[in-house]
Amino acid sequence: MSPDRPSWWSDNAILAWIALFKILLHFATNGNYGYFRDEFYYIACSDHLAWGYVDHPPLSIAILSLVRATLGDSIFAIRLPVVLAGSATVFVSGILARELGGGRFAQFLAALASLTSPFLLGVSTFYSMNAFEPLVWICGALVVARIVNTDNPKLWLLFGAIVGFGIVNKISTGIFVVGIVVGILTTQRRSDVWTPWLWLGGVTALLLFLPHLLWQISYGFPTAEFIRVASEQKIVHMPLASFLSAQIVYAGPAAAPIWIAGLLSLVATSAGKPYRMIGVGYLVMLVLVVAQQGKAYYLAPAYPMLLAAGGVAVERLTRRRQLRALRPMVVAAVLAGGFLTAPMAVPLLTPDTLARYAKWIGVEAPKEERNQPAALPQHFADRFGWQNMVETVARVYRSLTPEEQQRSTIYTRNYGEAGAIDFFGKKLGLPRATSGHNNYWLWGPGDQIGDIVIAIGPTYTELSEVFDELTHAETIVSRYAMAYETDLPIYICRRPKRPLREIWPQTKRFM
Repeated sequence: MSPDRPSWWSDNAILAWIALFKILLHFATNGNYGYFRDEFYYIACSDHLAWGYVDHPPLSIAILSLVRATLGDSIFAIRLPVVLAGSATVFVSGILARELGGGRFAQFLAALASLTSPFLLGVSTFYSMNAFEPLVWICGALVVARIVNTDNPKLWLLFGAIVGFGIVNKISTGIFVVGIVVGILTTQRRSDVWTPWLWLGGVTALLLFLPHLLWQISYGFPTAEFIRVASEQKIVHMPLASFLSAQIVYAGPAAAPIWIAGLLSLVATSAGKPYRMIGVGYLVMLVLVVAQQGKAYYLAPAYPMLLAAGGVAVERLTRRRQLRALRPMVVAAVLAGGFLTAPMAVPLLTPDTLARYAKWIGVEAPKEERNQPAALPQHFADRFGWQNMVETVARVYRSLTPEEQQRSTIYTRNYGEAGAIDFFGKKLGLPRATSGHNNYWLWGPGDQIGDIVIAIGPTYTELSEVFDELTHAETIVSRYAMAYETDLPIYICRRPKRPLREIWPQTKRFM
């Protein structure tokens, strides 16, 4: 810091102000819509603490459990960790730019571009493991850059701890690890393979992952089945052009020249050569995700580190006085792009206004699942209709006699519906929901008899194969919800053809 520069205007302070703006933005808007589908499921998982779950490792659930125990279940409380993680990602992007040789402008531009990234904005608006992954990746990249600058191989131990926790948060962090390892082997850092610290870092990561691995083994690797079925039946397999255009959307259209400049700098310039493993790592990650036909957003956590490299590249390109005037133009473009795309990532507008705005702006979130369209983008539509659904189910439940209520089971088609019933239904006197979807299937029906089932979602034809008596009791109508969560029939099912425990294995739906 310059001796005559006040502390509140230092390089770190500027990065902190940008990160603070992100925190305040989310605090001001997080309550505008409702709970997100996956949040109900995560809350349910936090009531069943384990070393693993069908569709995710345990770290994010452990964090949520701690938050709920200390701060409660409010939207503000459960979203606080992801808001802080996203803001930390913005801050660290500026620090990484500094580590890559960037000055004040490079750090500012990296943090600003990360702040306006639609993906980073979006994942900070609801609780999920996805919000922690960008922080893990950029912290890993920061340690790699620090190893290069200090030539301190002991830092590989820290890298191993970071990615170990990252994999215990989300398996796809393994893509980042593979990318960096290939980057090590194909660049001048390949000599690090011979240091014991790199291997000790690997052992550290493995030890952190080991409890979850043992859980996977004990349950027959359910996550592998989940990935296979989701790939076959749920994920939209994008053409390469669509996949690449999705990367532009996730990082922010206005920021695309910045991260592309950062990538080119890392892989093709002498200035970026010491850190080439990061650029090579990204290319390896890109190939892996495309080859596996994964969702386009799986690569999105990589962009903060490329934006950091891009900030340095833009700073170097505009170093000459004649080109200095380009800097405010770049900043203005990033701000304008962020201003235009922010309503597509953050709940700033009313639902009706958002639907009109989405059509007007012409920038849509990439379609990555085989779902019917809704009036709102899926990451917003999945926040509507849940309380209405639970209240409708409660009316059906109260229509039963007290004796029937004691014998009844609520069955749902997916974990969002089941989680919402478990969350909102407590105050309405509803029993715990059951479902064959993901971890709800592992939890099973418990001691519920199932001779009377309130079924939400399955068709009449599907239910008639299991029950001899069906009554259409209600229809759930939720205006802004996803298409498959509105006009949803509720059936009261009686006279099962077989006991619930015999039927249960057939209800499994890992996807």
